[in-house]
Amino acid sequence: MSLVKLTIKGISYSQTQNGAYALILNEVDGERKLPIVIGAFEAQSIAIALEKDITPPRPLTHDLFKNFADRFEIVIKQVIIHKLVDGVFYSSIICERDKIEEIIDARTSDAIALALRFKAPIFTYKNILDKAGIYLKTSASKKSLSKKEEAVIENLILGEDKESVKPTGQDYTKFSLSELNKMLEDAVKSENYEKAASIRDEISKRE
Repeated sequence: MSLVKLTIKGISYSQTQNGAYALILNEVDGERKLPIVIGAFEAQSIAIALEKDITPPRPLTHDLFKNFADRFEIVIKQVIIHKLVDGVFYSSIICERDKIEEIIDARTSDAIALALRFKAPIFTYKNILDKAGIYLKTSASKKSLSKKEEAVIENLILGEDKESVKPTGQDYTKFSLSELNKMLEDAVKSENYEKAASIRDEISKRE
């Protein structure tokens, strides 16, 4: 089976159901997108890895794994989303140490969070993309989703939300950019990454 390389387009969250997230992956040499429903913790970990201006004061679980692997000279070479069963994606992490390659099973969200930290490529098989990929043409920038995409992803999340957290209940639209940046800094310092991600989303909408 042929492998298809994927890149991360972004993370979408439900506007009507708090705590529901979808990771959106792009086909590199095509127009299909692969949406994967993920938990809040993994969404925050991936978002922090994508955002260069959010640095946790202490390492998150995936950062700890990266530090541990670096210490013992373990390198993640690539991540492969290799199976799709009943709407659940299964992934493998391809690791190498002393020129010996090992394959480790992992949840897709964890595998991608680690791939980002190791700058490792992400792949899936063509038959999985044929089955679960969606065509959504948009002129929006890489950091934002079109309204059509948001509607499709919203339906996906509401239909398949498997993990949720308590909503923050905070409306950030009434704050100025300077206030939001200060709140973002405070949220990171207090390690409230769910709040930090929500504030960063509001800042991104205005930039």
